Amino acid sequence: MQTLHVDLGDRSYPIYIGQGLIGQPELLLKHITGKQVLVVTNETVASLYLAQIRQSLQGLHYSEVILPDGEQHKTLNVLARIYDQLLKDKHNRTTTLIALGGGVVGDMTGYAAASYQRGVNFIQVPTTLLSQVDSSVGGKTGVNHPLGKNMIGAFHQPQCVIADTSTLASLPDRELSAGIAEVIKYGLICDAEFYDWLECNASSMLARDQAALSEAVYRSCQNKAEVVAQDEKESGIRAILNLGHTFGHAIETAQGYGNWLHGEAVAAGMMLAIKLSAQLGWIPQAEVARLAQLLQAVKLPIAPPAMTQRQFLELMMVDKKVLDGQLRLVLLESVGKAIITANITTEDVKKVLADAGVQA
Repeated sequence: MQTLHVDLGDRSYPIYIGQGLIGQPELLLKHITGKQVLVVTNETVASLYLAQIRQSLQGLHYSEVILPDGEQHKTLNVLARIYDQLLKDKHNRTTTLIALGGGVVGDMTGYAAASYQRGVNFIQVPTTLLSQVDSSVGGKTGVNHPLGKNMIGAFHQPQCVIADTSTLASLPDRELSAGIAEVIKYGLICDAEFYDWLECNASSMLARDQAALSEAVYRSCQNKAEVVAQDEKESGIRAILNLGHTFGHAIETAQGYGNWLHGEAVAAGMMLAIKLSAQLGWIPQAEVARLAQLLQAVKLPIAPPAMTQRQFLELMMVDKKVLDGQLRLVLLESVGKAIITANITTEDVKKVLADAGVQA
């Protein structure tokens, strides 16, 4: 097992990374301060790992909620099921919520914890690659709205993150690839050496080589923890973690949540971001081809779906980085160095969309 720390003063917490961690009760128990726990999971993950978690929590006042699986269920209506169970079982302010699942379960459980009785503890037990390398770390929680992804939420840090890389063996191929998109993001925004490593180890990750996957999770969490420690609530540098996400969230919203997986939309979004960076003369055109080759090697899309430029622009303006009506984008000055800029015109965006085949 490897351990990283997210350094946030009195809100600091460890990230445990390794195989078989779900079967180690002491990891969970040392981060539970009260006598009540509520485990939130989904139908798919429950059949695989819930029995082990339940066994670890014997002797506590235990409750569970099993949600439907999929991004399309990340809504306020489904979120209410968590509150219903907490109230039905009379959970108080010393309760701990445990998120057992991917990014949807983690985001919804975290938001329930942030808002139930104005804030209770929670623990992240991510079971997908995307959630292990990204969404479980950093305290972003929330739900989607039909008009915009993750527009309802709160910052609420977990007590710990337990990333059991053994769970990646049961992950569908498509979801594994989607998770690799977020891994590639870290290389692009702040770790050029890691980007080189990914190019050499892409096939090993797809083959589910445990050493390669563990290294990818560790390096990704290490990079994210460093950024979050500098800017917990995304008032500055943390926004670089959203490379490709403004384009990607527009894709997810337009296509209907769950039709394009988050990582797939981010992959296409990163291609648009790097193309725009090259269009502005910031990076060589060769880097565009390099990213396309890497994304294709891990079976990710490099072009957006059928949408119009108008759709893209309207949905991109419903983005948390938009300030006073001004679109801000994360672009690249070089591989390993991202910047946040508001000096992008509508015409710049239209041109890169047109070059990617998006109709006017």
